[in-house]
Amino acid sequence: MQREKKGKNFIRRPAYPGGTQAMRQFVRQQLRYPPEALAERIEGTVQVSYTIDYRGRVVETRVITGLGYGCDEEAERIVRLLRFDVPKNRKLRVRFHKKIHIHFRLPRAKRPDPPQIQYQYQSSTSQAYNYTLSWSSTSEEE
Repeated sequence: MQREKKGKNFIRRPAYPGGTQAMRQFVRQQLRYPPEALAERIEGTVQVSYTIDYRGRVVETRVITGLGYGCDEEAERIVRLLRFDVPKNRKLRVRFHKKIHIHFRLPRAKRPDPPQIQYQYQSSTSQAYNYTLSWSSTSEEE
């Protein structure tokens, strides 16, 4: 009969505090579109491989697929800012390797507001009416 494997026998992986949604939000907040890429209107995705040490810090980064125009350097800068929670693994100092895709999308140009057209009416609130009533008292007998 085989022994049941317990959770303590496995190496537990690091996790970003708050999960993947929090990590995506952090990347969106920290992302600064490079001026060279903005001038050339470059869009795309940079794939970065990174190594997390036993303390949860990113110690190595490497661009796997890049765009150039400063996007690769910006992606590496953002990945180096990440900090992970690493559970204790039986007193082992383990390094973890992960990959991340960082998307560079041009900011959408704001649509200009439609022109405001204003009409000015000159309203005259006073109107004059003239009535002339003439009563003639003529009788047919005369």
